[in-house]
Amino acid sequence: MRYDVRHRTIYRYSQPVSISHHVLHLVPRRHDLQVLHSSKLTIEPSPAVRSDAEDYFGNPLTFLTIQEQHEQLAIESRSLVDVVAPEPREPSRTMPWDRIFRQLEQSRTRDGIAALQFAIDSPHTRASADLAGYALQSFLPGRPVLEAALDLTHRIHRDFRYDSDATSVSTPVDEVFRLRRGVCQDFVHVELACLRALAVPARYVSGYLLTRAPPGREKLVGSDASHAWVSVWCADAGWVDLDPTNDMPTGDEHVTLAWGRDYGDISPINGVIFGGGQHVMEVAVDVIPIGHSRTAGQAIS
Repeated sequence: MRYDVRHRTIYRYSQPVSISHHVLHLVPRRHDLQVLHSSKLTIEPSPAVRSDAEDYFGNPLTFLTIQEQHEQLAIESRSLVDVVAPEPREPSRTMPWDRIFRQLEQSRTRDGIAALQFAIDSPHTRASADLAGYALQSFLPGRPVLEAALDLTHRIHRDFRYDSDATSVSTPVDEVFRLRRGVCQDFVHVELACLRALAVPARYVSGYLLTRAPPGREKLVGSDASHAWVSVWCADAGWVDLDPTNDMPTGDEHVTLAWGRDYGDISPINGVIFGGGQHVMEVAVDVIPIGHSRTAGQAIS
């Protein structure tokens, strides 16, 4: 499926900002199931300094400095991407979860060595005995890893309530676990902490999800959403992406932006400002299908 993805963020400040420095993760990354054809970042006021690079995890990254005094900052990313649905895996045929870490410790492959870093705690995914106990209800001894991860994803979807007022970006994972409510970012952090408590490698994926208007109604401009999901290392089956918010494996309606250990590695916009006082942020996202579906294995031009 081909998409025109538009992500617009506006910050309005109560006092002038004299100078600001920002780090952006707003350009979708390329990977085996996603091709980036073009991308454009528009920033107002224009930055005095801008550089584009890749971060440690291989995600596109933009650094910028705005030296012009401003009371509003507008950042718009527009990208053209093709997304291919992954080939279905047979969960019962994946490796037993309790053999994975031992295999990785002995691995000499590039992918295996890279996966190891996602098996340990990160700032937003501190494991605990409670989280490990919750995970072990799905991860029975010898159970295939993807079968267990799908069960954990289902249980998080069932046990946690979506509530955008319950948490913030700084809410600790153990607090989310206690509240049993939050947003997609929180559910991903809970699942990551559960998996890593058992030394199963898993990474945080940020991106976008195509949404559909109710029957008989027109889709509103700006009504799509930034989203997040989990990617689980399944040994010979590779990385498999699971969406606990929607209780499903990802498909060609999930557009990948970046991946890392947790939200802190790949937040869309981060930075430091001098001045500004209080601020209000507005975000609008559009994921617009403009092509046709393909199956994995077909070339994308």
